[in-house]
Amino acid sequence: MTPLWIAIALLLLPALWLLIAPMRGARVLRDQLDHFEANDTSAEQNVAIFQRRMASLEAARERGDIDDARFNEDRLELERSLLEDTATQAKRPLKAASAGRLVVPLVMVAVVGASTFWYQQNGAEGDLTLYAIQEEIRNDPEGSLMMFLERMEAEAERQPNNPNVWSSLFPLYRDTGQPDKAVDALERLIAIEGRIPPLLAQLAQLRFFMAERELTPEVQALVDETLELDPRQPTVLGLLGIHAFDNGDYETAVDRWRRAVANISDPETAASLRDGIRVAQERMGVAPEPSAAAQGQGVRVSVSLDEALADRVSDDATVFITARDIDGELPPLA
Repeated sequence: MTPLWIAIALLLLPALWLLIAPMRGARVLRDQLDHFEANDTSAEQNVAIFQRRMASLEAARERGDIDDARFNEDRLELERSLLEDTATQAKRPLKAASAGRLVVPLVMVAVVGASTFWYQQNGAEGDLTLYAIQEEIRNDPEGSLMMFLERMEAEAERQPNNPNVWSSLFPLYRDTGQPDKAVDALERLIAIEGRIPPLLAQLAQLRFFMAERELTPEVQALVDETLELDPRQPTVLGLLGIHAFDNGDYETAVDRWRRAVANISDPETAASLRDGIRVAQERMGVAPEPSAAAQGQGVRVSVSLDEALADRVSDDATVFITARDIDGELPPLA
């Protein structure tokens, strides 16, 4: 974690510099303002302008261009204008260059504290800890699966709301023969992430094998909930295929496993399901289909040309076939 905090500190340095930089130039800026105010002649210029306009006004009255009433009116307007200009030029005394220096450290502390608090609430500090544990166990010559499990259990107490803790503990418990703890870890993960099909499917599969491959009411409820959310969920379809196979319903087993293979992404699991399909077909006395023995996924289709188009298309024309999702929601499959 030390490199992380060093990186955070380096990122905070520019922000802190932006807070300090204005204070470094405060003295120079105040001296410049003092010099400007000391040499400001705008008031004298306003008075000179007032005097020239008054002289012009008096000359106009002497020439008879304006009467006394107009003269007094214009003079009052000039005096009012001079007073307004003088009022707007009144300046407050400048503060000392050191004013506000105590506020800067407080703001700096607030910035650092707020940044640290925000990262602890919204950052991935917990996930970095998990990664560090994995690397430590992997690089330890005496590291073992049980050692990793103990460290992850300790992290589960420190980070009970971190889904990555429980998603790591679940397979560890499952692979070390602790199904009850695996169920608890998976249920904790579901409580955090929500009842999404992949997690519900794994829970149904785990409880299915714990019940010695029987569809108990609890398992059936999980299967129904999963299929309602995702009718093509491969884990649940594979589970249903196993149950059908165990009960001698090989046709149903083949159907469920074929649907699972069509939606599964793991090549090894898909290969295992294809092996199961071949065994089920042999027990039915049916020769395995070429598509079942093939390594890749695929479908067989029969294509014919409409009679109305037969005369328009040459014998060597190319025909393009597009496979689409029946609901029209997904991209073309092929």
